[in-house]
Amino acid sequence: MFSCKSLLSKRTKTIKKKKKNKSKNKIRSKNVPTKQNPICEKYQEEEEEEEEIEEEEDNDEIEEGFNLKASAPSQTHGVQPLGNLYLNPGSVNSRNTGLGNLQTLTDELVLEILAFLAGTHLGVLATVSKSFYIFANHEPLWRNLVLENLSDRLLYNGSWKSTYIAAHYPSFDVSNISVSGLRVRDFYSDYLFQSWLCANLEMKPEWLERDNIIRRRGISVEEFISDFEEPNKPVLLEGCMDNWVASEKWDREYLVQLCGDVQFAAGPVDMKLEDYFRYADQVREERPLYLFDPKFGEKVARLGSKYEVPVYFREDLFSVLGNERPDYRWIIIGPAGSGSSFHIDPNSTSAWNAVIKGSKKWVLFPPDVVPPGVHPSPDGAEVACPVSIIEWFMNFYGATKTWKRKPIECICKAGEVIFVPNGWWHLVINLEESIAITQNYASRSNLLNVLDFLKRPNASTLVSGTRDRVNLYEKFRNAIEASLPGTIDHLLQKAEEKKAQQSKPSFWDTVTDSKAGAFKFSF
Repeated sequence: MFSCKSLLSKRTKTIKKKKKNKSKNKIRSKNVPTKQNPICEKYQEEEEEEEEIEEEEDNDEIEEGFNLKASAPSQTHGVQPLGNLYLNPGSVNSRNTGLGNLQTLTDELVLEILAFLAGTHLGVLATVSKSFYIFANHEPLWRNLVLENLSDRLLYNGSWKSTYIAAHYPSFDVSNISVSGLRVRDFYSDYLFQSWLCANLEMKPEWLERDNIIRRRGISVEEFISDFEEPNKPVLLEGCMDNWVASEKWDREYLVQLCGDVQFAAGPVDMKLEDYFRYADQVREERPLYLFDPKFGEKVARLGSKYEVPVYFREDLFSVLGNERPDYRWIIIGPAGSGSSFHIDPNSTSAWNAVIKGSKKWVLFPPDVVPPGVHPSPDGAEVACPVSIIEWFMNFYGATKTWKRKPIECICKAGEVIFVPNGWWHLVINLEESIAITQNYASRSNLLNVLDFLKRPNASTLVSGTRDRVNLYEKFRNAIEASLPGTIDHLLQKAEEKKAQQSKPSFWDTVTDSKAGAFKFSF
């Protein structure tokens, strides 16, 4: 059994709103082909010795109720959480001995330095010591190399390192790479262990049991507006997709046949659906690539015709901009464990998300409640949050149990639609392979919020989904005035009346003598 008594490090990533977070320029050297595998040769004897280590401990239940997935492999190189070192007084952390003078650096900093190396140099560095072997084989390093240097079709080969080698050295048979079986004794690192752990943990039952969202079926548009859209409250709607062709037809085989060689955005790369599903079947990582494409309707027109916007969301004011409107609809496909970490939807829009296949866990916080573990910058342009969704559940979800204002949570299943009001923080994780459609929109209920957002001083860094971030406010306002004259003035007047009504003293305030603390009546 793993001992996780030490506190696993809480890693964070920073998300820059509205702009892709491009990695820094890295020093790359020309790759030199090789037909040999010096790593295996050097460590062959040590590998035979390490194979004697018992592996069944990796598949046991982890303390504090964490369970590994049934298909979870053992930790590839035998990395253990740091707490295990203190339970074995005679052990020496080979992480430190193998790094030499670099042992004073944190694991994160070591990996940041290695990220500047090309694949060939990482391979050479892996032969220096057991410690460098583990660091140089850290999968996210190879993932970045593949995604940053992709010049052709992405064909995932079981691991990012094998994928990199297959792409750069086609004549090399990646099936002969046996380093995956090499395990290093007495290597302790919370950071590296947690990366593996988050990729292989089952969702705990207590993370799934809370379901406190309001559910509605068959309500009128007027009821939806008055009960949910205007008060800015989430709701899960049932029965909205009963007539969708997509609900019947959209499965792997149909979509692959329909889309053929068309490529869709999956993170920083474009992939054919056939290749993406191949990746999804093999991948075991804490942050799987998520297919999230805003141009699917233009790429394959028949996709856009297989569903219809639910009646509650048909007032879409951004449509007055025509082709100049910001990105607003996406097809979303991902394996279990994929999803979106905490964020607020762009441009102060509201959104709806319809699950066609699979199921999704949602966690939502109102605009004035920042989720635990999430740290937005003062201007809202960047958000620092845990590296993976599972990590947030491990380290921060429990804190919400004691909060008076608990998050809104639900599992949205196939055939259900969730309404996400503007400004709400939300996290989504796929509980199984899922296919969904989502659209962002602006209606009269949140038009003033959208306009206020678009005219912020730093709008050029906040606005999303359009090339002309600077002038979007003027374009949108002018188009609304031309298409719906008087609408903005009417909404401003209503907002002023509402504000005045809220500030107007109640009857009891008018009859209370604030100085005497008693009632006063005049007849």
